[in-house]
Amino acid sequence: MKLGIGIGWRPEIAAEVEALTGIDWVEAVAENLCADHLPGSLVRLRERGVTVVPHGVSLGLGGADRPDAGRLASLAARAELLGTPLVTEHIAFVRAGGPLTATPRLEAGHLLPVPRTWDSLEVLCENVRIAQDSLPVPLALENIAALISWPDEELTEGQFLAELVERTGVRLLIDVANLHTNHVNRGEDPAKALDELPVEAIAYVHVAGGVEKDGVWHDTHAHPVTAPVLDVLAELRSRVDPPGVLLERDDAFPPGAELAAELETIRGTLRAAAEPETVRGTLRAAAELKTVRGTLRAAAPASGAGNSRGAGPLAGKPAAPGARDRTAVAQTALLSSLVAGTPAPEGFDHRRLRVQSRALAAKRADVVAKVAPELPQILGDGYRAAFLDYARARPMSGGYRRDALDFAERILISGGLADPVAQRRLTHWWEDRSGPRPPRRTARIVRAARAVLVGK
Repeated sequence: MKLGIGIGWRPEIAAEVEALTGIDWVEAVAENLCADHLPGSLVRLRERGVTVVPHGVSLGLGGADRPDAGRLASLAARAELLGTPLVTEHIAFVRAGGPLTATPRLEAGHLLPVPRTWDSLEVLCENVRIAQDSLPVPLALENIAALISWPDEELTEGQFLAELVERTGVRLLIDVANLHTNHVNRGEDPAKALDELPVEAIAYVHVAGGVEKDGVWHDTHAHPVTAPVLDVLAELRSRVDPPGVLLERDDAFPPGAELAAELETIRGTLRAAAEPETVRGTLRAAAELKTVRGTLRAAAPASGAGNSRGAGPLAGKPAAPGARDRTAVAQTALLSSLVAGTPAPEGFDHRRLRVQSRALAAKRADVVAKVAPELPQILGDGYRAAFLDYARARPMSGGYRRDALDFAERILISGGLADPVAQRRLTHWWEDRSGPRPPRRTARIVRAARAVLVGK
């Protein structure tokens, strides 16, 4: 399946994406699409023969729980609607707590890294098999960027991905920007990861921008692609010709001309790295790597205490007893420390945990401002400080829309706003969205007229 060169489709740049020339495909965030109809922009792109791939962000296949059937059905419906050749998700966990730990459910609102341990691999593989059985098209999984490292990991990223592919047959979505992020933040060599992972399983590649602050790389998707990320792309291309390469941009969208220039830079990087001698060397390295993988599996701990493993013969087996429970406890302890202020689990870098915690709260504030733009309009310059204060005391337990409602409710309960007009607007906003159904059109008209009369 050859995808070619693509770009991430976002509503904010829909017109710019349509105007780009030489685009073979686009990727759309699955959760941002309705299950029964498509935005006009995507309809027009599909009519031109442009492939649309749905990219999920909320399954949490690396989490301790089995995948939610409703989320899987929703992703499957979007795949059917788009007529896509595959769907993609992430190797990450996004929530923790709940029945497995008898604790409140916590939502990260972000992709968090799974520990590269045999327990975690067992759980991930079973979750992937459940997802594969529920989806109408093949699944590919993306490596994520991380600010933090788990202590006592047993596998490198490349080894972890190789085992995942061997056991499940899942395809890979390799994000070269995330490999660079992990190089800066966790000291991991991108070339080593590429050497160890099964490049023949790559479905496509992500390229994105970021920024470094105080020695930490932030994978923002809001900055231009940097030279080090393009270097990792060239490393990958020297090993394999990926079926597809896609430019991601999620914020601070530039003009269409700048997007076109970045796409051309990506094309040039791929052309320059595709030297015949390099490719022949890659084939030799791939043959040698098969021997390395066999040695890794032979050296893995024997079955028992939740550590059974192997290649094809284990493909249909559930996670070993206790693996889910141990994974649940570890992930809940980490997420609770990040969003609820509980003590940091042993072995983690406390400074990095603080950085991650602040990043999660900032992302919540940014996303809530997008899904509920009326809130920063009502609260004005005080929105961000008020939300961050709320986030420190209230972990997210549902999606971002629920978070917006909870935030507004907290302000109203805690005494409200000094400005009576803002207080009234916030009260009406909360009432309109917290009830079982939106207010009728007549009620909205009456309310608007009353607001005009009292000087809103």
